[in-house]
Parts: sequence; structure tokens; C-alpha cells
Amino acid sequence: MQPNQSELFHSINQFTRHFSKLLNESLVPLGLYTAQWTIIYRLKTGGPSTQKELSSYLGVEAPTMTRTLARLEKSGWITRTAGKDKREKLIELTEAAIREYDNWLAAVRSSESSVLRYITEEEISTMIRLMAKMRENMVPGT
Repeated sequence: MQPNQSELFHSINQFTRHFSKLLNESLVPLGLYTAQWTIIYRLKTGGPSTQKELSSYLGVEAPTMTRTLARLEKSGWITRTAGKDKREKLIELTEAAIREYDNWLAAVRSSESSVLRYITEEEISTMIRLMAKMRENMVPGT
């Protein structure tokens, strides 16, 4: 075991918690939570998806995803339509969500910018590569 290994994962966990809190402070006034934003972002950038695809991509258990999708649907941000397999619904953004997307994105980008204030592009690229390597060790094929 490397000496800094535990500190690395503790730092990642703490950063994630604090960043989620910061994002919530920006998004909640706009009617959205961080967990909902991750789904909306994925649907906007990746197109319509099934619940199973979203759960797998985000590493979220099915019951949690079901609850989050139900809230998004109730808020009018997503719709579910029959997919290729009648048992599986295709989830996509509503026109209302597409209209609101730029406002949500601006709030997220503002939070990201404040966190990355003294971080260089090179450091960002290095972090992206490191996170991808670690994710590959957890979820082969990602």
C-alpha cells in the first residue's frame, strides 16, 4: 500500500461532498438538485437513454435512479416513452428542460470556475487522465 493512498481517497470523497453541496447551492434556486443535474446533463449530451443505461453510467442503484427520475418527471423535465423493448422506457428531456438547460449549465459552470480558479489547463488534463485510469480499474470498459 502506498503511503498517500488513504489520503487520496479521503480527499476525493471530501471534495465530492463539498462540490455537490456547492452545486446544490447554485442549482436549488433554479429548481434542480445535483443528482438531477447529472441525469439532465447526460441526457442532453448523450441523447435519450434507458433507466438501466443511466444507472450504469452514473453508478447509481436502480431504486435511487427510479426515485430521481420520478421527481424529474413530476417537475416536467423528462418524459418516458416506449423503447425497442416494451418493458424498458426511453427517457428524454422535455422541451421545458431544453429551454432551461442553459440556465442550469451557467450555474454549474460558475461553480466549476470558482473551484478551478488557480488550476491550470495542464493540471485539469492530468486530473482527467488520472480519474479515467482509476475509473477503468473499477469499471472495465468505461
